[in-house]
This record gives sequence, C-alpha cells and structure tokens, in this order.
Amino acid sequence: MTEFSFATATEIRFGRGAAPRAVPDLAGLADRVLLVHGANAARSAWLRDGLIDQGCKVTGFAVCGEPDLPMIEAALAQARVQGAQAVIALGGGAVIDAGKALAALVPATRPVLDHLEVVGQGLPLKASPLPFAALPTTAGTGAEVTRNAVIAVPEARRKVSLRDARMVPRMAVVDPALTDGCPRGVTLASGLDAITQVIEPYISTRANPLTDALTLPRIAPALRALDRLMQAEDAAARDEMALTSLCGGLALANAGLGVVHGLAGPLGGLSNAAHGALCGVMLPHGLAANAAVASGAAHDRIARVQAELGDALGVAAPEAVPALAGWAARAGLPGLDALGVHAEHRAEAARMAASSSSMKANPVALDEATLARIMEAAR
Repeated sequence: MTEFSFATATEIRFGRGAAPRAVPDLAGLADRVLLVHGANAARSAWLRDGLIDQGCKVTGFAVCGEPDLPMIEAALAQARVQGAQAVIALGGGAVIDAGKALAALVPATRPVLDHLEVVGQGLPLKASPLPFAALPTTAGTGAEVTRNAVIAVPEARRKVSLRDARMVPRMAVVDPALTDGCPRGVTLASGLDAITQVIEPYISTRANPLTDALTLPRIAPALRALDRLMQAEDAAARDEMALTSLCGGLALANAGLGVVHGLAGPLGGLSNAAHGALCGVMLPHGLAANAAVASGAAHDRIARVQAELGDALGVAAPEAVPALAGWAARAGLPGLDALGVHAEHRAEAARMAASSSSMKANPVALDEATLARIMEAAR
C-alpha cells in the first residue's frame, strides 16, 4: 500500500445544535477575538453575544463578497490595531477563507503578496497563525477543514491561494442548522461545488484509502439530497449536504482536485462569476473530458463515479454525465454565458489553468484545446 499522510482540523464537531454548544470552547481560544461574518452582521449576533457573555472582547469584520487583496489588507490593519488574538469565521466559503487568511497573516511581517501563490512569491509564513475556528453557514466549499485560503488579486485578474499546513483550523463546527433556509440558488451552486469536491479527490492522482472512504460513498446521497432541496426545504437533506461538504473539504486538503477547479479558479478571477456555479456547470463536461482519455485505474475510478451519479439520477452509468448536466440546467443552474463568462475569459482561462495547483492532481493531462472544449460545452 502506498504511503500517505492526512491533515485536518484539530477538532471537528458535527451535528444540529453543535454551534451554540461550542460557544464556551470558542471563547476559550483567546480573550480578544476577531469575528469574521457576512454582510448582514445581525446573523452573527448570537455568536457575538455568546462570546461577550463568556468574557471575550469581540470585534466584527464584514465580508461582503469573495475576499480580495484590498479587503484582506484593510482587515489586517484593523485586526492588528485592535490586538486580535484569535479569529472565528461564521459564514460561507468566502467568509471562512477571509477569516483563515487573516488568522494566518496577522502575525506576518511581510506584505501579503509575498506569501501568495502564482502572482506573488509564495514565501512560507514565518510565524504561526492565530488560533482559528470556522462555522460554515453554507454546504459547499469545505473550507472549514482546508489549509489554504483563496484570495482574488484584482490587478492580476487571478484568484490564488495563501497556503500553509498550519492554516488548518483549530476547531471546525459544522452545524447543519446554520444552513437551513439557504436561498435556493445558493444551495444549488454550493451543493454542486460540494459534489464536485467529493468527485475530483476520488479520481485524483493523489487519492488514498482515507480520502476514498470520504468521497465515493457521498456522491449519490448528496445528489439525491440536493434534488430534494430543489423541491422543498428538508432538514435531513441539509444534514446530508453539510456532511458531504465536510467530507469534500477533508478530501481535497489531502488529495487535491482536478480540471473543474483548475478552470474555475482562473474563470472566477477573470469574470467575478460565483465559484460554486462555475464548478457546477463545468462538472459534467470536465468528467466527460477525463473519461474520454483515461485508462487503467483512472478509467475505473471515473466509471465508479458515473455509476454513483447514475444511481442517484435513475439512469445507466454511461448516461450519467449528460443526465447530470440536464438535471442542473432544469434546476436553474446558469451556463457560463449567463454567468458573465465571455470568449476572452475562456481563452485566457485555458492558458492560465496550466499553472493552477488544482490541475496537478487531475487524473489525465488535458491540453488547452480540450480545456477550451470543456468551457464551450458549459456555455
């Protein structure tokens, strides 16, 4: 058996009611806490009040979109002035990535850009990050258990990662109740991102027995749950999606991703389209491209994914990939054109994907022409 390693959050708590029960332990992270939340601060009031009741001094920071370099630099200045000793993020993937980046960078002495991949120097962090805890309110990115933060750099028109093994959160509190009532469109896009993140690590060149156990068994239950959520609010389906998102985050942090994320990163930076929607609309076409050239073990793994998708959709395995594309479109997922991705974006993304960290784990090599065809099919 091939040697492998596995890294994750120091502690994971999963279940309905886990979030309010975790407040005393979250307060134990530090006396002065930076609470990173979404645009509506009222949604985080319960946590802010709980931390204050436990004796913490809490400063809030609102993340109103996907984190970019100017946002992170402004938040860093605020966090340092206020003496933040720990960071807690309550929100979707963008909020958690922002919080994770701030926890890592508050102790840093060099400019942020020095530590970013691709567009910066990618220098390692010298100081250990502040203690960090994450409470996701969407089921999609699995960012609560990963060791990187995605940051947009507007001047470079790229989304790149700040990465360090020590950025894995101290505590990940996954309470599916926090995702109840999530808007339908967000549920669809983030849910397809979660499904992508249990598919790509499974067919990745870096897959291992632990990541296999976290990924393949989640594909069919997640797609069935997402289908139920497209019809009505369903607490059990929310639970399934929260678990799938968590498992995907655990898997991608240890086995990597593939062509779908390899393209979604550049496209997001070029067009500002939502990450989950980009992944969802390209997933079937990325799978088809991989299946067309895969052989041996990679072919067998893709065939198992197709069988799981077919089982959830009620079709034979060879029809699963087009069936998934049709299902997503009927559910309301927009194509690339509707997401604001134009021809020049697609051409540039095909070139830029070659340097994407996600592409390094794709099961087969795909040339620029194939990448272009994936995006054309997703229009």
